Amino acid sequence: MLPPAQHQNPSANIIRSLLQHTNELSVYCKDMPYALTAEVAELDLSTGHMVLEIEYAGLDIERYVTNGSISFDLEALKGAHTIERETYSLSNVTAKLQKSDSTHYRLECLLPESVFVQENRGAVRIPFILGMLARVGLDVYPNTLNVSGRLRNLSIGGCMVDIHLADSIAIGVNQDIPGVMLEFPNGDSFFAEGKIRHMRPFGNHGYAAVGVEFTNLSTSQAEILFQFVNESEREAAYRTGSNDKLAYHSSLFIPGLKEKKILQQETLERDKRSRQPPMERGVLDVAHQLQVALMYMKNRNVFPSEILYDCVDTLRYLVEQDRKAFLYALAFLREEPDWVRHAVQVTGLLADLLLLRDPHDPQVREAMLGVMLHTAGKPLLVSEALPSLNVNMNPVQKLMLSGHIEELLKKLNTLGWEPSPTCRDVIENANERLDGSGYPASKRDYQLSTLIRLIAVIKVINKYLHSRNGEPAHSPLDAYRVVSNANTAYDKTVLVEYMQVYGLYPIGCLAKYSGNFLAWVMDVDAKGMPNQVHIVKNLRFPDTNISSIISQSDISQLGHLEGIVNPLDYGVKVLKL
Repeated sequence: MLPPAQHQNPSANIIRSLLQHTNELSVYCKDMPYALTAEVAELDLSTGHMVLEIEYAGLDIERYVTNGSISFDLEALKGAHTIERETYSLSNVTAKLQKSDSTHYRLECLLPESVFVQENRGAVRIPFILGMLARVGLDVYPNTLNVSGRLRNLSIGGCMVDIHLADSIAIGVNQDIPGVMLEFPNGDSFFAEGKIRHMRPFGNHGYAAVGVEFTNLSTSQAEILFQFVNESEREAAYRTGSNDKLAYHSSLFIPGLKEKKILQQETLERDKRSRQPPMERGVLDVAHQLQVALMYMKNRNVFPSEILYDCVDTLRYLVEQDRKAFLYALAFLREEPDWVRHAVQVTGLLADLLLLRDPHDPQVREAMLGVMLHTAGKPLLVSEALPSLNVNMNPVQKLMLSGHIEELLKKLNTLGWEPSPTCRDVIENANERLDGSGYPASKRDYQLSTLIRLIAVIKVINKYLHSRNGEPAHSPLDAYRVVSNANTAYDKTVLVEYMQVYGLYPIGCLAKYSGNFLAWVMDVDAKGMPNQVHIVKNLRFPDTNISSIISQSDISQLGHLEGIVNPLDYGVKVLKL
């Protein structure tokens, strides 16, 4: 006779399965501006006893343990290329904090006996775990903006949705939304009105967790939702093995033709993204952290100075580590929201030029922070009247957007944060022009510092190099010409310096060769000519993407260099995690 199977704590079993992959566990608290990274030191599958170890130099770690409990996200990267995300979140886990030495802590945790969480109002919350999938569409503003995401848990009262950080700028806590659409793999769907109850960063790969309450449910809607919750509970029980009587998947989670096509496309995209080098991931992480900082400013009324200074310090470290690789990596922000791309690219280029002038310049850090914050006022203006920053705006919306500096300064004042003199100079004056044609105060040359003269040139060239508000992107040569012809608006000496440093074929631009090849410029020689490129397309076969890096001795095989082109004109996209 076989011995009875040993009892296993289902939560511990899920955690164990995720720990087999590249993972990161984040302990969070709604009252703290950032999460703490922890390591699982011990995990008992039978009792659910888990020990987390944390390195933390701060003095307020006790604030992460609320009423004897903690909350955490476990994010695993799975698959052949370790970029397929799977997550598991637990809240109100019984925990005891112990200090090992000055900066090392242990959290003794007792995991719950069930993966199903009882909510305050008596409903059961079903986690979407071990590959459970449902897609979500949030109608943020009527007929104007829809945000897509993935379902992370579900109850008869609401759900938690995993969305891209870039989409979080249009969403605010306690905001009513006209529609929440859940679509399951088999094609079944559910629609209801909703209300945003909470929002926070989720993991470390550019996502946010949004809690949504279902509102104004009719009787038929409540019945359908109840059915979906029951089926989701059944599926979770099947996947965790907590109910031996269940022998097959719920029909909700068997992919139909539509879902199979989506999954196939996602697999292809993940395969392409797996080739992203560490420098590009480092720059992308900064872009994500900047969006996290905005979320705290907008929804929690907290100025996350540590996050923002970490962004600045990371960019400086990257440019000092490998300048040319850093300049190339900046180009891979093209698919990020415009305000984020512009902020990070201009900050990176400012650091590059200031450090080339003087590696020990004491104003570099505060100047970088000012540039990074300068455009953050734009997403603060997003509302029903200005539902997106990525549309061709009408005159009224453009006028609204021109007030982004005042909006940011007002927000900083509300948050009680006072910029340093250098940082404030950049925030207030980065859009001013020497001839008085800038905004918001129409200042003239004698009122503007040498730092502002440099930033103004970097910003305007970056603007012309990218498509925005229906205006096509310019080539570097055309951008230089436009700035040079702007009479006395910009400092010509600074423009010449910029051209000498970056040339006509800047690193990170897309070059077109007479042999019908498109290639990203990765490096240039002393004369400013590309001597290392990443070939991504042969225009003789426009529907096929290629990936090949070649150096100077082989570049002649591509034909002669015709010029720099706009990636959007040829369907060349930069892939991101």
